[in-house]
This record gives sequence, structure tokens and C-alpha cells, in this order.
Amino acid sequence: CGRGNLSFTSINLPRIGLEAKGDIQKFYEILDQRIDLVIRQLLHRFQIQCTKKVRNYPFLMGQGIWLDSDKLSLQDDLREVLKHGTLSIGFIGLAETLTALYGHHHGESEEMQKKGLEIIGYMRDFCDKKSRELTMNFTLLGTPAEGLSGRFIRMDQKRYGKIPGVTDREYYTNSFHIPVWYPISAYDKIRLEAPYHALCNAGHISYVEL
Repeated sequence: CGRGNLSFTSINLPRIGLEAKGDIQKFYEILDQRIDLVIRQLLHRFQIQCTKKVRNYPFLMGQGIWLDSDKLSLQDDLREVLKHGTLSIGFIGLAETLTALYGHHHGESEEMQKKGLEIIGYMRDFCDKKSRELTMNFTLLGTPAEGLSGRFIRMDQKRYGKIPGVTDREYYTNSFHIPVWYPISAYDKIRLEAPYHALCNAGHISYVEL
């Protein structure tokens, strides 16, 4: 109650997988750099948002919707209120990332499921660590952006061509999902995706196509 998501930016995980060329240590090094970049960008956007006044948001602030907003006057800036919100780091294409790194995705073997949970768990730990370090609320988002999954793969097709299982379709798989084209029962899809929900504290979704 009284909080909201201020901004989110999604990371193109398959591109990092392709850049690493099968080197897992290199993958995590690049991932660290990308998360740091996103955090700097989110903090920059936060600084801009903090220059606004209560009067710029008459409903959210003027009606006391945001936590502590009832303590501010119309001309006060918003830092002390907006700091309660979240800054979210999203991700696209875990399935294609695993295929780029290992040749298989997490719907195909328990080993790949373990690797997938390691990657997303690592990202969540990074967010938690930055939250403590900067006393801000950094959270991890399982991005459901249909448009972005198509945009990212078009960019990567231009750079890398069509790589089987990675860039050979019209879209990357949303967040941590098992690919919709992969033959799997509804029960098994939900079972495999289930542990990722707990890691994505900024939001998460699963769906089954019948």
C-alpha cells in the first residue's frame, strides 16, 4: 500500500548469451555490466522524477495515495515520497539464453532448469544487494513485453543472423517462460516455471496456450 513502480528497464539476456560464446564466466561478467548500466539509468530517471512537485501529481500526491505524501505541501519535491517506490530490472528470453550457452533450454532437462534458476537467482541477489547498498528498492521483473521480445530479436538477427533455437523465430520467449512452441503438458510447464515466480519480486506471469 502507498507504493508504486517508478521505472523499469529490461535486459536482453539472449544477446549476453551470444556475446559470451559459451563462456559462463564471461556471461556473468557481461551480465554484471548490464545490470550496473540499468541501475545507473534507473537512478538517473529517479533523480529527474524527484525534481517534480506535489502539484505535478494531483491525484497520487494530492489525494494522499503515495506513502508519506500527506506530509507534503503542493510546492514540495517528491524525493522523500518516491524513495518508497521500486526501480525494476526486467529480463527477456531466458530460454534462448540457455540455448545460446548450453544448446538446450530449461524445458528440456532438469540440468538446464538448474542453470536457469542460477541465472535468475543471481539477478535477484544482485537487486537485493543493491537495495541494501543504496537504500533503494531495486526489484527483479519477469518482463511480459510482447513488443520488446520482437524488437530485441530483430536487432540480434541483424547482428548475428538466424541461429537455431536462439534467433531463428520472430520473438524471444517472455521472461522465464518455457517457449510456447515447445511441446509440453500444461502441468509440466507450470511446474517448471513455478520457482521463478518467487525470484521475480517486481512482477511475474505464467500462461498456457491450448
